Amino acid sequence: MLKEMIGRRSEKMKNVIERGAVKKFAEAIGEASPLFTDEEAGKQSVYGRNIAPPTFPVTFDSGSIPGLDLPSKGLIHGEQKYVYTRPLYVGEEIYCWIEVKDYYERTGSFGKMGFLIVVLYGEDKEGELLFSEERVIIINEAARKEMGK
Repeated sequence: MLKEMIGRRSEKMKNVIERGAVKKFAEAIGEASPLFTDEEAGKQSVYGRNIAPPTFPVTFDSGSIPGLDLPSKGLIHGEQKYVYTRPLYVGEEIYCWIEVKDYYERTGSFGKMGFLIVVLYGEDKEGELLFSEERVIIINEAARKEMGK
């Protein structure tokens, strides 16, 4: 169904890690570390500044992949994993894109389900890869039928 999408990617999108957005995000997830929100604590840290929480990239705009039109209902969040080369700094620009890594189908007690694996990449303005986030999106049978229309 989506095998032809493997290898396709979006255009790079510029994101800025804004202090206010990091503060709101940290509060929303219950992260109380001053490393994310307190400027003085950030200056005193090994990083010399504030950093973003590890799951903050979920807020980034990574563009869209032409032809990858997923339904708004019937998607299940499967798995998510992050790999970092260094923390993300408050105030820096991050350029993000998303790529389809794989797609496969399995039949189980809930019928036929699709498993879409996408990877979000983020790099700094010099082009150095800072992180990747791999996501598994499970597409239930009803959503698969909707997509087939």
